[in-house]
Amino acid sequence: MKKLLLSALVMTALLSCNKDDDNVNNQDVNYSKLPQEFPFSKMATINGVDVINGGFGSGAAAHPSRKGEFYVITDRGPNTDYLNGKKFLTPNFTPTIMHFKINAEGNVEVIKYIKLKNPSGQPITGLPNPVGMGSTGEVAYDATGTVLGTDNYGLDSESIVAAPDGTFWVSDEYGPHIVHYSAEGVEMERISPIGVNTGTRKLPAVLAKRRANRGMEGLCMTPDGKTLVGTIQSMMLVPTKALATNTTLTRIVTFDIATGQTKQYLYKQDGGASDSVCDITALGNNEFLVIERDGNFGTQGGVKKVYRINLSNASDVNGTDIAAVDGMKVNGKALEQCSWDELTNAGIKPVTKKLAVDLVAKLGYEHDKFEGIVYLGNNKLAVFNDDDFGVVDDGSGNPKEKILPKTGKVDKGTMYVVDIQ
Repeated sequence: MKKLLLSALVMTALLSCNKDDDNVNNQDVNYSKLPQEFPFSKMATINGVDVINGGFGSGAAAHPSRKGEFYVITDRGPNTDYLNGKKFLTPNFTPTIMHFKINAEGNVEVIKYIKLKNPSGQPITGLPNPVGMGSTGEVAYDATGTVLGTDNYGLDSESIVAAPDGTFWVSDEYGPHIVHYSAEGVEMERISPIGVNTGTRKLPAVLAKRRANRGMEGLCMTPDGKTLVGTIQSMMLVPTKALATNTTLTRIVTFDIATGQTKQYLYKQDGGASDSVCDITALGNNEFLVIERDGNFGTQGGVKKVYRINLSNASDVNGTDIAAVDGMKVNGKALEQCSWDELTNAGIKPVTKKLAVDLVAKLGYEHDKFEGIVYLGNNKLAVFNDDDFGVVDDGSGNPKEKILPKTGKVDKGTMYVVDIQ
């Protein structure tokens, strides 16, 4: 009888725990205290300028099952333009995922940080890849101007997918690579364009002609869990910088996780080659939200918009040979050489797009680098920014504080929630 009573008590306790978990997963999240900055500490001081331990917002994803929990990721670390490359202000910086939640009080609460690691479990850096492994041609320097080395597993991470199995998919701007990481941040697979000497599964060769610092800026997974969808930030240099003339044309690539099959679609930007298509988040297996932005602050004419896009009727421009370095051609020309009229006459349709929200008009949004989005359901969208670790280039390769003109304060990663159409 005692054993039966004990078993019944244990079962009741388990059911109660499961019920509590369900309540946590299904309860409404209190977003009323947003916008809210992420917590920060000082990473370093360079030439008297504080570099903050920020950067969380280059990409964002929701926890696959726990409502109100999120992941945000940094890029390669604080840097400034210098000569033919970049000064890496903290060369040993490791691209990092921050797992956080909106707690019962409505505040941001960090759960843990996950540093990205190579297949041997050692932390990677954000330093460029060597030639043949995803190099963009950028040379890395330290804060004093001394040349640094490369990192075979280095990553300029820009977007993140939190998969149902607890692993992560991350896109980057070097290769461009799509890298699969374990729940602990250890690299499991690196998928790169044909011709890049990484793993066996490949992306179309033409994607290697992305511009430096404008690679695969966005990545998401379709709700059925079968496909990764990535966005290239801006016009690629296909076939060459001089000959790529359609400055509003950029590409979307899909990757079937099971088979490795790829497709490509064209996206028509509102702005030109200096504007960016950033993060992407799924609404359905063919419908998505994407960021379009420029590089200005909101009060200085900045463009920060989100569009609903649909791939259903768009043309697959993968072509018959994904090893072709210039990709599919129309009338003997690369797609980036063609006008939209030429492409239309060839029967090629870009993805359809419709404005979902203008953040500057809606929120008075000030941040320049609006780079992360997560769809929350019920036409609500979480938005995040890359704060550049609180520093920008002073024009001579040295850091200065990154100040928001609207507030006069240092830019910091901030989460907002906005209603969309």
